[in-house]
Amino acid sequence: MLRISGVIIPDNKPLRVALTAIYGVGPSITQKILTQANISESKRTSELTDQEENRIRSIIEQSYKVEGDLRSVISSNIRRLKDIGSYRGVRHSKNLPVHGQRTKTNARTKRGKKVSVGSGRRKASEKT
Repeated sequence: MLRISGVIIPDNKPLRVALTAIYGVGPSITQKILTQANISESKRTSELTDQEENRIRSIIEQSYKVEGDLRSVISSNIRRLKDIGSYRGVRHSKNLPVHGQRTKTNARTKRGKKVSVGSGRRKASEKT
């Protein structure tokens, strides 16, 4: 059982897939890490020696921001955009798409579930 940056890496998957379980490590970074550590991409996590585990762990900790550190950097960047009042910051604070996507239709992921609005007509309290 390999644990890197507080994340348990799955044993039964090849390393090129298993390392992507870490937030901030995608397929291309995984490939760079494994070539730097001289480890085969098809090797499974359960087949790693302790020395190989330590090499992977040290490369990730020294070269990349992952998990909590990366999340805090991203959230501080968004907070900074909101504080200076930039267009992107305003879009973030209003929970709207930031990168120029259309919002007349679509944008459901960012805007949330559709809320139906009633007719606005009140029922009469008694018959006339």
